[in-house]
Amino acid sequence: MDALSYKTISANEATAEKEWLVIDATGLPLGRLCSEISKMLRGKHKPCYTPHADCGDNVIVINAEKAILTGNKWNERVYHTYSGYPGGQRSMTPQRLMERRGADALYRKVVKGMLPKNRLSRQQITNLYIYEGSEHKHEAQQPKVVDLQRLKKQ
Repeated sequence: MDALSYKTISANEATAEKEWLVIDATGLPLGRLCSEISKMLRGKHKPCYTPHADCGDNVIVINAEKAILTGNKWNERVYHTYSGYPGGQRSMTPQRLMERRGADALYRKVVKGMLPKNRLSRQQITNLYIYEGSEHKHEAQQPKVVDLQRLKKQ
């Protein structure tokens, strides 16, 4: 037997086959949607997943403002930030974040919290494109539509 035939092939950024995916967020719960987005950004849905390389896909989210938060999470959930200075603690609810900075900031905050805290994740979050309407400017990349309607709450 040839020992070379049993080599494990590890994907890297040069050999990764990155795709463009479109997700319609209409009526989907924000947390469940963002967990699927983070898997796609990392490439965990592919058989060639490699944890140390950017093998994930480019994800386009349309109708971002139509995602839902169940219960009273729009007002009761609180995101905290701290600047490191005395009195530098700030708190913000998802509704206030959405009003001030839009759906883009809310989605990026939630997805970023689901990615590992390292240089690779900061590179992977740049592959996320969020649009509040149903139109996007990436038709030239011929994105594939991903149906995540199974995430809807029955």
